[in-house]
Amino acid sequence: MTIRPLLRCLPLILVALGATLARAEDGYRLWLRYDLVADTSLRESYTQALGQIVIATPAGAESATLAAARTELSTGLRGLIGREVPVVLEKSATAPAGGAEAYAIRLEQRATSCAVISAGSDTGALYGAFALLRQLQTARPVDQLATAGAPRIKRRMLNHWDNLTGFVERGQAGFSLWNWFTLPDVLDPRYTDYARACASIGLNGTVLNNVNANATILTAPYLEKVAALADVFRPYGVRVYLTARFSAPREIGGLPTADPLDPAVAAWWKTKADEIYRHVPDFGGFLVKANSEGQPGPQDYGRTHADGANMLADALAPHGGVVIWRAFVYSHEAPDDRAKQAYSEFTPLDGKFRKNVFVQVKNGAIDFMPREPFHPLFGAMPHTPLAPELQIAQEYLGGALQLAFLAPMWKETLDSDTFCAGAGSTVARVVDGSVDGLADSCIAGVANTGTDRNWTGHPLAAANWYAFGRLAWDYSLTSESIADEWTRMTFSNEPAVVAPVTAMLLASREAVVDYSMPLGLHHIMAEGHHYGPGPWVARSGRPDWTSVYYHRADEHGVGFDRTATGSNAVAQYRPEVAKLFADPARCPEKFLLWFHHVPWDRPLASGRTLWDELGLHYQRGVNEVRAWQAGWATLAGHIDSERHAHVASLLARQERDARFWRDGCLRYFQVFAKRPLPAGVEPATQPLEYFVNFRLEYVPGDPAMAK
Repeated sequence: MTIRPLLRCLPLILVALGATLARAEDGYRLWLRYDLVADTSLRESYTQALGQIVIATPAGAESATLAAARTELSTGLRGLIGREVPVVLEKSATAPAGGAEAYAIRLEQRATSCAVISAGSDTGALYGAFALLRQLQTARPVDQLATAGAPRIKRRMLNHWDNLTGFVERGQAGFSLWNWFTLPDVLDPRYTDYARACASIGLNGTVLNNVNANATILTAPYLEKVAALADVFRPYGVRVYLTARFSAPREIGGLPTADPLDPAVAAWWKTKADEIYRHVPDFGGFLVKANSEGQPGPQDYGRTHADGANMLADALAPHGGVVIWRAFVYSHEAPDDRAKQAYSEFTPLDGKFRKNVFVQVKNGAIDFMPREPFHPLFGAMPHTPLAPELQIAQEYLGGALQLAFLAPMWKETLDSDTFCAGAGSTVARVVDGSVDGLADSCIAGVANTGTDRNWTGHPLAAANWYAFGRLAWDYSLTSESIADEWTRMTFSNEPAVVAPVTAMLLASREAVVDYSMPLGLHHIMAEGHHYGPGPWVARSGRPDWTSVYYHRADEHGVGFDRTATGSNAVAQYRPEVAKLFADPARCPEKFLLWFHHVPWDRPLASGRTLWDELGLHYQRGVNEVRAWQAGWATLAGHIDSERHAHVASLLARQERDARFWRDGCLRYFQVFAKRPLPAGVEPATQPLEYFVNFRLEYVPGDPAMAK
C-alpha cells in the first residue's frame, strides 16, 4: 500500500483504535460507568419511563452545580439507554424533607413520561441526579426508580494525608492527586473527576493536606493554588478544608511564639483566616493534629487542647468555619496503657470547646487496627460534637496490595451501643448529634486515592472509597447492599459476577483479621511501614511503638490485661459495656486478647484451647484467600481481561502475604506457648529467624521513605 491510500484509511484506523481504547477497562471510571444496559427489555422500560428529566429547585435557575447535574444526567442516560434525554429546570415551591441536601425522585406523566428530581438546593439536585443514575446502573426495575434520600451527617469529608512534596503518607496508590507545582495554572481533568466521584456518593468536603502539616500551605502562593482546586470542586458541592500547623505563626508569621493565649498569635490567625476566605469564600475550616507524635501544639506552652482549638475557632467563626481537632494523642512518656490517653486528656475538656469545634476521634483507641472495640470517647463527651475518623487507606490491612472491604469494619463501630443515654445510644447516633441534641455533625475518612490510573491501586479498593461515602450519607445502609451496588456499577449486573464478587468483599475484612491479628491481637505489624508481621518488635523510639507492649506474650499466655487487674481501660466505658468486656467468659472472642491476658490452654467457646483456636484462625484466613483465587478464576470472560488479570495477580500476592503472616506469628508465639500446631494448620517452612530478619527495602507510603 502506498502512503496516500494509507492516509485515506487513517481516519478509519483511528476510529477503530478509539473504539478499542474506549472499551478498555483500567478502573479510571470507578463506579461511574455508564455503559449500555445489557437487558434489552429493562432498557426499553427505562426509555419509556424517561422521556424527559425535570430538575425542580427553589430557584429553578441555571447554576454551575445544576449544569454539572444536567451534564451528568445527559452523559449517563446517553450511555445507559442509548439515546438523548432532555433535561430541563423547573422552579418548585416545595422541597423534600431532610434539609437542603435532600432529594426526592418521582415518575410523572406530563406531555411525556418524565422523572422529576426535586431538591431543596442545587447540591441536593446533584445528589438526586446521581441517585437516579445509580438506580439505572444497578438494574432496578422502573417502579424502583422513584426514591428519596437525605444525609444523616452534615459534614462528610475525605482527609488526604498528602504532602506538598507529592508524597502520600501511608498511601499505596501513587502520589498525590494535587500537582502543587502546576497549580493554579493547570487544572488536571482528574480534579473534576475526583469531585464527581465524591459528589456521586454524597461527600461534601475534603482536607487537601496531611495531618502532619507543612505551614507553607497557608502562604499566599499556596492559597492561590488551594483556591483553584476549590473553584473546580465547588460545582460538585465539595468544600475545601486545610490542615493547619499549630506553629505556623512562628514558622511563616515571624512571631516568637505560637502560644494560643498570646494576643499577637490570636490576631495573626484572625488575619490569616480573613486572607483564606478572600481566596476561598466557602472555605470549610481547619483540621489540626497537635501535641501528637511530635507535632507542635498548645501543650508546648502549658495550655490545653481547648485553648488551642478555641483560639482557631474564634478566628474562623465570623466566616462560618469550623475547627476539627484530632484526639489521636498520647503522652511522650511511657503510659500505663496508650489506649487510655485520648479519653484521659479530652473528657475533662467536655463543654469547654467553642460551638464550632469538633473533636475528631478514631474508630478505636489505638490506631486503625484491623479490629478494635469502639473508642470510649464516643458517648463520653455529651457537650462536644465528635467526628469519627475512619481510615479508607488500609494502613494495617495490607494497603493497596490486599483485598479488605472495610464497610463491615465501620459498621461494627457505628452500630456499637455506647449506652451513654441508655440502650440504643449507638456510636452513629452520638455522631449525628441525635443522642445529645447537637446541631452539627461530621465524619471523615482518610483517603486511599493517588495517581494510579485506577485511583486506588487495587481495582477492588475503590469499594472502600465508595462504601465510606455511602455510610457517611446513611449509616443505616448494610454492608451487603453497598457491596452489591458497587459490584454492579463497577463490573456487571450479571448474577455470575455479582454473587462471587460481593461474597469476596464481604468476607475479606474478617479474613485479613484472621491471618494477621485475630482474637483481639493488635499492633503486631512490622515497624515503620506497617506492612506484614512483626510481633517480635521489641525496640523502637518509644515502648508504645513496639509489638511486645501490646501482646505481652509469655509462657503463661498472651494478651493485654485492660481489666481492673491491669490498666483498667474497661472503666472508660459505660458500666453495661465495661462489664461485658471485663468478664473473660462474656467478652466477645473477637476482642478477647484486647482486654485480657489469656492462658494458652484456656478453652474458648469452640471447646478448643486458646492456642489451638489462634492457629486455626490464622489458617482460616489463608484458606479464605485461596478460595477467592479459585472463585476469581471462574470470572474470566465475565470481567474485562485487564482488571481480571490485575486482581488475579494481587490475590496471588495476598495469598503469599497471608502465609507469611501466619507462619511468622505462629512461629513466634509458639516459642511462648510451647505447644504443637493444631491439626489442619500448615507448618512454616522457614525458621523464626527468617521472619525476624526479613526486611522490605521499599514500601510506598512509609514516612521513612520520604526522607
